[in-house]
Amino acid sequence: MIRAIAAAVSVTLALAPAAAQDEADLEPPLVVAVVAHPDDELFMAPALAALAREGHFVRIVHATPGDAGPGVSNLPKGAALAETRRAEADCSGKALGVSEVVNLGLPDGKLADHVRDGSLAKTLHDHLAWADVVLTWGPDGGYGHADHRLVSAIATQMVQAQPEGDRAALFYVAIPAGRLPPVAEMQDWAMTDPKLLAEGIAYTPADLAAARAAAMCHVTQFPEASREGMMGLFDATMWRGRVHFRKAF
Repeated sequence: MIRAIAAAVSVTLALAPAAAQDEADLEPPLVVAVVAHPDDELFMAPALAALAREGHFVRIVHATPGDAGPGVSNLPKGAALAETRRAEADCSGKALGVSEVVNLGLPDGKLADHVRDGSLAKTLHDHLAWADVVLTWGPDGGYGHADHRLVSAIATQMVQAQPEGDRAALFYVAIPAGRLPPVAEMQDWAMTDPKLLAEGIAYTPADLAAARAAAMCHVTQFPEASREGMMGLFDATMWRGRVHFRKAF
């Protein structure tokens, strides 16, 4: 698999369009988005849609099924909620056009236990082993969510251990300073100095429409009005045509 990512990283994270690869290389670049819960992928949704549309193999990995919810549903914590949220994640992945959606099945809100015993890294290993690009939360976890931070930390730990030449390009999704959406629920979210955000993935109106369709899948987590307006709000404020990332190393 081609790892033509390390040097010139720009609008598409240095991923050449699939058609531009050597004709002898039949495998498209593997992009792995590692997040904690079903719905976390929405924070980078149009970027994932853009990469999938360009022909890259895009895998979304959720560490947990979000079984501690409950979001806006009346479902109790546990197996029924987990099953519902897995189905919503599959719906979202289909809307975005990604190649694969994986759930590691670890308990929501208890990832710290699985960091200490090494099981988070073990279950994540095979999904990252051949990745060309890894996208995940920044060390801030978006708004400090412990599971988000832990997923970011373990993904970073695993990539930094890879040998040079085989190391995936690792990027943290971020909000440029001054671009927080004007909603009360997001005023505590972390921001990043724009000077650190030279990388980003531009998206088309069709990619944004795919992101809107993905948001509509997460019925248990957001009221209908929020699902309908979320992607448009993000597009008008923090994205403005490009999902922003910071290169980890």
